[in-house]
Amino acid sequence: MEQGVGSGFYQRLWQGALAGEALSEATALGLLTDPDVSLLPLLDAAYQVRAHYFGRKVRVHILNNVQNGLCAEDCNYCAQAAGSEAEIPKFRIKPDEEILEGAERAYQSGAFRYCVVMSGRGPSQERVAHMASLVQRIKEKWPLEVCLSAGFIDPEMAGVLKEAGLDRYNHNLNTSEGRYGSICTTHGYADRVATLNAAKGAGMEVCSGLIIGMGEPPEEVLEVARELKRLNARSIPVNFYVHVSGSKLGEQNRLTPEYCLRVLALFRLICPDAEIRAAGGREVNLGALEALALYPANSLFSEGYLNTGGHSSDRTLKMIREAGFELEKIEEVD
Repeated sequence: MEQGVGSGFYQRLWQGALAGEALSEATALGLLTDPDVSLLPLLDAAYQVRAHYFGRKVRVHILNNVQNGLCAEDCNYCAQAAGSEAEIPKFRIKPDEEILEGAERAYQSGAFRYCVVMSGRGPSQERVAHMASLVQRIKEKWPLEVCLSAGFIDPEMAGVLKEAGLDRYNHNLNTSEGRYGSICTTHGYADRVATLNAAKGAGMEVCSGLIIGMGEPPEEVLEVARELKRLNARSIPVNFYVHVSGSKLGEQNRLTPEYCLRVLALFRLICPDAEIRAAGGREVNLGALEALALYPANSLFSEGYLNTGGHSSDRTLKMIREAGFELEKIEEVD
């Protein structure tokens, strides 16, 4: 830590973030690793930035896994990957009515955004047209933002989705560029960045995050945070690794709740006006400290993930209220 943790350190953190000042590498890494950086004052500093941009509002996202398994990509953290022995349901794309019913349930549960996720390397032109039609139908019926995660897309595909009214396209970086080859061999880090640039080029906001706990050192967490800032990711899901039995990456060293919270605070201070989401694995890895994630993060998933469970909407909303935060509704956004 360059300046040490003395008087005014935490105030300088949040004031610097609001002023657009970049954290030095030593300070940023110290937030993750220095025992002299106390967790609660750090969370309060992150909260000052979060409150400036988002107040005490929390955006809840509902994810619909509309196509599961049957994937040729070998991402070794994923239960759906080629070579995975995880015992998961495998199915082709759900019927349209089932996807639309999911959107209605998401709206009725108080969700801000409906996230449609498909397994596989990427969609065909025909599938893009199909998803564009579904996006239009959802947007006509319910005041929801819609995010699609369907793998690699090119600029033409991105244009079709933007024209249909898609709000955001999700494609996670997942880990640092240098580590990427150790978790996947069927595509590269640059392929993911190209998809994000295609979505941005079409005028869509991009949603992109990472998975903490796959063996990466703190320096690589910082690297991804800086890359997502460079890409101007408007939504950053911070996932915490949970092993699904049979997936190739296997068990990893258990994350501590404190480290998870420090990572969320780091992302808030580096990407101050982005939507930071305490995403997959928060329920397992944060434990009794889960509600503290709301101090740096302003959004959550509810109702589960692709192949791991999550808290019900009722439990999620109860946690938000009891922590003194408020559910953000889509009508409240200008």
